[in-house]
Amino acid sequence: MPIYEYKCNACKKKFETLVMGSFKPQCPDCDSQDLSRLMSTCGFVSKSTGASGAPQVTTSAGASACSGCSSTNCSSCGMG
Repeated sequence: MPIYEYKCNACKKKFETLVMGSFKPQCPDCDSQDLSRLMSTCGFVSKSTGASGAPQVTTSAGASACSGCSSTNCSSCGMG
């Protein structure tokens, strides 16, 4: 079941919602259906061994899939 990210063109609120079938989403703040679907970002974690043999972890900092979240660790909000 896809979760899409939207921006309300009426009140400018950004939000995520589950969209099933022909369901037409609406803004949770103002109930408008005048929405723009946003391109959601996705995060990643890459684990490797560096030149010195020490483990290295690379993340896509700031690329949270949660609307309005700037954390680089999804476990911080319990959504990941």
